Amino acid sequence: MRAIWSGAIGFGLVNIPVKLLSATQEETLDLDMLDRRDHAAIKYHRVNADTGREVVWDDIVKGFKTDSGYVILEDSDFEQASPEQTKMIEIGEFVEETDIDPSFFETVYFLQPDKSGARAYALLRDALKKTGKAGVGSFVLRNRESPVLVRSSGNVLLLHRLRFANELRDPAEVTIPAARVRPDELKMAVDLIGQMSESFDPSRYHDTYNEKLLKLIRAKEKGKKPATKVVRVPTAESRDLLSRLRESLAGTTKKVS
Repeated sequence: MRAIWSGAIGFGLVNIPVKLLSATQEETLDLDMLDRRDHAAIKYHRVNADTGREVVWDDIVKGFKTDSGYVILEDSDFEQASPEQTKMIEIGEFVEETDIDPSFFETVYFLQPDKSGARAYALLRDALKKTGKAGVGSFVLRNRESPVLVRSSGNVLLLHRLRFANELRDPAEVTIPAARVRPDELKMAVDLIGQMSESFDPSRYHDTYNEKLLKLIRAKEKGKKPATKVVRVPTAESRDLLSRLRESLAGTTKKVS
């Protein structure tokens, strides 16, 4: 895997030279955008707003608009703004992993140590594993600062980019109609959750939508017309809750993607 960042993790006076590797990969069908009339491919061009002429990448720069015009920023300016944050992930505190609300998690990466940092890397990994803690800090990647969580997973240290608190909207903005839950309904719902509970196994889940879409594509390629299936979104009726819970407990079926 190709490293997308190199620098160091620091905790206390210990520094660990590391490389950042992407821990995820997209698996979607490669669909092209076409003109409906003749199926010609759609192309996008970067053009000068004044002349209408196409601009090559080497002639494109980034600028910040001010009252007097644009301030042009070079690659070196982004790094110079905070050179320590572009090269160093400084862990400022350790927290319980379960203290982080999942809504803060954004992207996950592997941290790979340089040979010179192998022992210090193993030390941090094993110490996090033993304590059940995770390190919190921040750094700059691709001109964007993010809080990060460093945690141990098996033999590897993972880095999770987190969202800033002000990037999450207030749940109070969500309209929740007032409703009263009856004790017998709650007990039955808890029983159903218990009956359907298992240890999480990610291998049980895979992308069936892409498989079905590819099957439809193959059928259309052969001139077959795919069958039309209409799915109506069910509505929940309060008076029906108890009977549905009873039926669910009597014959629980697990839906796996």
